Parts: sequence; C-alpha cells; structure tokens
Amino acid sequence: MSKPFLSFEDQINKLKVEKELSIPDLDYAERILKEIGYFGLIGGYKEPFKNPTTKKYRKDVCFEDIVTLYKFDENMRELLLKYILKIERHLRSMLSYFFSEKHGECQSHYLNKKNYSSNPRKADDVSRLIGTLEKLANESCDYPYINHQRQVHKNVPLWVLINGMSFGNLSKFYSLVTPDIRAKVSQNFDMVNEKELGQYLSVMTKFRNVCAHNERLFAYKTRNDIPNTNVHKGLNVKVKGTQYIYGKHDLFAVVIAFKYLIREDDFSKFISMMKQILDHFFSQTNAISRSYMYEKMGFPENWEEIEAINIDGNAKSDNQ
Repeated sequence: MSKPFLSFEDQINKLKVEKELSIPDLDYAERILKEIGYFGLIGGYKEPFKNPTTKKYRKDVCFEDIVTLYKFDENMRELLLKYILKIERHLRSMLSYFFSEKHGECQSHYLNKKNYSSNPRKADDVSRLIGTLEKLANESCDYPYINHQRQVHKNVPLWVLINGMSFGNLSKFYSLVTPDIRAKVSQNFDMVNEKELGQYLSVMTKFRNVCAHNERLFAYKTRNDIPNTNVHKGLNVKVKGTQYIYGKHDLFAVVIAFKYLIREDDFSKFISMMKQILDHFFSQTNAISRSYMYEKMGFPENWEEIEAINIDGNAKSDNQ
C-alpha cells in the first residue's frame, strides 16, 4: 500500500513516537524538514543510526545527528563536483581539439558515422550519439553560443558544440571516436592510457550525476570499476578473491581517479579539503564512527597516505 501524506507535525510525531528518535528542538526539526524534505533527509540518511533488529533509532542518536550527516554529504558533493568539473573541462578541450585537428571544423564531420568506431557492436551507440549531436547542432537550444553559430555561420564547430554536451555524452563521445584520437587525448592525462581513461570516465559520470542531483553520495557505488592501480598496491588494500574491496566503484575510486587525472597541486588541495570536511563531521557527532564511515565510503584506514604514493609512467596500473 502507498504511504499516506503526512503534515510536518505528523512527520515529527512519527519520528518521535513510532521510531523513537530524540528531537530536542521541534521548531528546528520542522524547519529542516521543510528545507530538505522527509524523504531526502530521513529516507536517505537514517540507515547508520537505526538498530537493525528493532528498526528504531539507537538511544544515542538525535535528529541533529541525521542533519549533520546530510550536511557532511552535501559538502562532499560540492567538493567532488568542483574537481570533476576540472577534469570535464580538460576532456572537452582535448576531445574537440584532436577530433577537429583530424576531421576539420565542419559539423558534418562529427555527424558522419564514418568518423567513429567501426566496431559493429558499437554501431547503435554511434547512431544514438550522432542523433544527440545533430539535435544539439540543428535545433534551437538553451545555449546562445550554439544558436549564434547556427544562425550566423550556418555551422557549429565541435569546439563550440562540445560545451553543450552532458558529461555522460562527453564520456560516450570519447569511447566512440577512433583509437588514434582516444590515444592522443589520454596522452594529455599523464598517468593513464586510453583504456584506463575510459574506465575512469565511466565511473566519474555516475558520481557526477549523484553530485549534481543532490543524491546520497557517501555510500554510493557504481556497477563500473576503475582500473587496478599503484594506489591500491601502495595502500595494501585488501583483496577478496581477485578484487580489491575498496577503491574500485565507491567514493574512494573517485579519489584515486583524481590522483591520476588532475595536477598534483590540485590533488593536494582536494585532499586537504576532504580531511577538513571529515574532521569537521566527526567533531559534530559521536553517533557514527570513523571506521563505519570509511567502510561505507570505500576508504581504507590509511587512505591519507595516498598523497605520498608514486604513480610514475612506468607503472601506471595492473591493467597495462
């Protein structure tokens, strides 16, 4: 049966009476529920605070603990998105440059399936991508710079169009261009080859969507994996069977991706900010342990040592 509509007062009463959650400040609770929504806050962040047997909240938990976890996740989303956007900008620049260098500036070239992978298994993906690009290039859209090129010059070069593509389509574009272009693009990310870059992009696309849509981040996992890397080796990440248990399709996988895909000084700033966010969170609540959060995020206990790990060009990953 569908769940009934509840007023804000009813939502608070449900938490207090039925779920036995301590709510010291009722006015604050109502304000937060109005700002975030019951499902966004409670539905997304209650799990770490409940007794798995009784399904009620632990006695040491209060409403503010759930809010603290939500705000921690919000801060993490903002931080990750900032650095994913740096990689995204770099990728847009390199893809449009090397594709246009080979094929020219006419939009007919990126709308021609002959300029993409000849693998028959990718034919449908190529057709869908070209359909997306054709619509963006030839129909009125929300991007004035694309409309200007279409109306004034009757042609939208790829270096203009690519700025209107979603990160998902950008990742798909990379996977479908010819191998020589993928190789040139990957060479501008110093520590990865073309296959590895594709793996990183497939994972980051999913995490970017989580960040952009304000979904729960800290425990999110994808079905895609990043490559096995020197980071996994250097941190002695535990293995289950043949698979590393951390840093493959979880939040730590994105941290590893940043290690390989952004400049060293940017990565140091990112790690510093992440430490600050984590330290602030644990200073605000005693209801969640570091070990619990690290496990949910896919962080090994010694994750902070990642900065000291050398990832030189002679040993990029186990996949090479």
